[in-house]
Amino acid sequence: MDTGTHLVMGVALGGLASLDSVVASSEPTATAVMIAALVGSQAPDVDTILKLKNNALYIKHHRGITHSIPAVFLWPTAITLTLLAFFPNADWLHLWGWSFLAVFLHVFVDIFNAYGTQALRPFSKKWVALGWINTFDPFIFGIHLVGIILWILGAHPGYTFLVIYAVLVVYYILRFRSQQKIKKTISKQFPELKMVIIAPTIRFYQWRVAIIDHDHFYVGKAFKDKLMIYDQFKRLPFPEKQILSAIQEDENVSAFLSFSPAYRWEMEEEDDKIEVRFIDLRYRKDGHYPFVAIVHLDRDLNIISSFTGWVYSEEKLQKKLEILPD
Repeated sequence: MDTGTHLVMGVALGGLASLDSVVASSEPTATAVMIAALVGSQAPDVDTILKLKNNALYIKHHRGITHSIPAVFLWPTAITLTLLAFFPNADWLHLWGWSFLAVFLHVFVDIFNAYGTQALRPFSKKWVALGWINTFDPFIFGIHLVGIILWILGAHPGYTFLVIYAVLVVYYILRFRSQQKIKKTISKQFPELKMVIIAPTIRFYQWRVAIIDHDHFYVGKAFKDKLMIYDQFKRLPFPEKQILSAIQEDENVSAFLSFSPAYRWEMEEEDDKIEVRFIDLRYRKDGHYPFVAIVHLDRDLNIISSFTGWVYSEEKLQKKLEILPD
């Protein structure tokens, strides 16, 4: 989820903690738990700092080790030990428990996005991305804001957010059922289906769709159980194994390939260089595919420059390529 939604979820957990009799009876514990809920709701996303280094490092590791099984236990331990230095009278067990719940909830809700997480590490580096909920979901964010406002107006925070989270369980189930209807529609239309990726959008009934069958890629959208295909691409084997071997170890290409399950490629040859472009099919917007990896090679297949990331127009992409060493 986005940072704002994680933040209001942290506030909600602080409110839910008022139902814990130990927290409710101890002001130091209650204060520490609220801080822990806020910090824990953000802690796993500390790896966002990798973006300052480069896109490849960020793409390859964001929502990776910081969202792993060991991290879900290490984050609350670190948060608890730090807060006990400031609130020595706080109940450490309940403080750790609510810290754990904040971190766990952060990782758990991220699983339902199209981006997903590597939540099964260290047992698997597979991306777990159920694709039920958009990264920013206005209903989820909005219902949390309603709960916070009711709390400010005097409602009991524990019972308020308990009701809200019961509503959200129903909401997640409805999202799942909506996605399953679309899968059934696609399965009927594409009998040779090899892979389908159904990604949520900010609109409840609208989904992005990327389909791979035996011979083609299809990209479109679904509204309720109606499927609309915008683009169709022939699936082609990579023509030159030597070129593929030369670029696979590039950090930008490697990051892209580790993250993208549905992509196509293009290659353009010029007098002095070769450009290879990998295009993720999941994020089509206004006829453009913003998530790409591009590598330039000389005629001896040495890498001149490369880039990966989100660029929302060809003009901006070319500007980024202009600043690469060439």
